[in-house]
Amino acid sequence: MSTTNANSIARFKLKRTLETLAAKEGRGTELISLYVPPERKIHEVMANLREEYGTASNIKSRTTRKNVQEAIDKTTQRLKLFKEPPKNGLVIFCGAIPRDGAGTEKMETYVLEPPEQINVYFYRCDARFHLEPLLAMVRERDAYGVVVIDSSDTVVAIVRGQRMDVLQEFSSGIPGKHRAGGQSARRFERIREQAMNDYFHRIGAHTYKLLANEPGLKGLIIGGPGPTKHDFVEGDYLNYMLKEKILATVDTSYTSEQGVEEIVSKSQDVMKGVRYLEEKQMVQKFLYEIGHETGLGVYGETQVRKYLNANVVNLLLVSEKMNTLHVYTKCKNCGAIEDALIPQANLVKFEQDLMSTPCKKCNAAALYVDESKDLVDELIDLAEKQNANVAVISTETDEGVMLKDSFGGIVAILRYKAAQ
Repeated sequence: MSTTNANSIARFKLKRTLETLAAKEGRGTELISLYVPPERKIHEVMANLREEYGTASNIKSRTTRKNVQEAIDKTTQRLKLFKEPPKNGLVIFCGAIPRDGAGTEKMETYVLEPPEQINVYFYRCDARFHLEPLLAMVRERDAYGVVVIDSSDTVVAIVRGQRMDVLQEFSSGIPGKHRAGGQSARRFERIREQAMNDYFHRIGAHTYKLLANEPGLKGLIIGGPGPTKHDFVEGDYLNYMLKEKILATVDTSYTSEQGVEEIVSKSQDVMKGVRYLEEKQMVQKFLYEIGHETGLGVYGETQVRKYLNANVVNLLLVSEKMNTLHVYTKCKNCGAIEDALIPQANLVKFEQDLMSTPCKKCNAAALYVDESKDLVDELIDLAEKQNANVAVISTETDEGVMLKDSFGGIVAILRYKAAQ
């Protein structure tokens, strides 16, 4: 799997986890959020937690005091598993989450390694988990290069999600259109043309150097206030790999950073379209295999899992709107294990109903949830182990909606036609 796809999947998994955490609420200020940057010493963090444990002993409510101190204990236990924070830092969420009203709290702990580096140490007890730093990491990560060019200067920038960074600015050094005294018009024009040609080559080389290794670069947009941008695009100045990524040329009223901002505001549909076009093409490829009965298109959790286990899946497509849990139940009496797929929102009711459900093997009412996994995460992990490609499809396109509603949100394209 490519690095870009791997990063995309990691962010998707984090996004799903954050959606789960955002829905959890505690009683009072019982939920702990702890962010540990990579340079922070683990023993320093544990010393801070011991102080917080002592401070919590002053909480008047016996239940709140007990829950906060237990959450600190659980957090400390998880910290002991690390000699030092991972390279991007460490995030721990822990607290007593009510299952069905007061008195039904269950201690839950989540340990996350963020996809990007954490820069600040943060500890907070609150009625909710503080997710803001991690939410910023799961926003749209596709990158777009922007070049604003005219005959006097050029700006090269990168746009990633909501963030725009100017990478470098260049001055052309080209003389103005009015020639100096004593020069013939033709000679002056030749000097200016040569200077413009050198300028374009210089900008092309620098643009390639700045953008060629940019991760997730989806396209390049060229803009400027005059015809210079068209001369640059139509000439042989940009490396062919970047030239193939040009999505549009845009007229602007400004150069410099203002010109970049103007291009970004005018190109939102272009940038959005690239992401969705890729999704549309993947789903359409699956629909082709189904429509032409090639035997390479399969759908549904059972079939897809079967072919993943057989290691014949080339591409797994899953809908980002899938909210299904794969729940494994176990009997305390005979040890029998069963599994079921349920909507994530129904987990608490499922556990309650399980208390009065007889075991199919020994008929005892002794079933409990032994483990539950997000179905999409489970299938993605299986696909990664089999070196299959994976794509998470949004519902922003007709094809994405069809994937979810008509095919259950889980489909695959096989490497070759396999036995049914």
